[in-house]
Amino acid sequence: MNRKEEGNVSKTIDLELTRAEVEVLELEARLRVVPMNDVPLSDALKTALAAKKERLAKLRTLHATAGRASRGGKDGDGEKVNPLHAGRRPPLKRTVPQRPQAKTGK
Repeated sequence: MNRKEEGNVSKTIDLELTRAEVEVLELEARLRVVPMNDVPLSDALKTALAAKKERLAKLRTLHATAGRASRGGKDGDGEKVNPLHAGRRPPLKRTVPQRPQAKTGK
């Protein structure tokens, strides 16, 4: 595969990955507003969501391997890329704000 074909495949995978992420978000949003008494709809949405998440995981893995192949098999600093993050930046770490210690001197 030449350089031009690799770039085209990478863009196709990237667009497909983005679309799959949007579909998962749409299904999750739809699942949040399902009426409580509509069990068949809820079950169908849960099944569809599970299938979409599985497809998304496969696409992320494929995207990560395609990215590694075009970079020569290594990430920028030589680390293995977690396929769940697909080479994106890691999620932010949440910290609990700490109050300063009150001075108790009299």
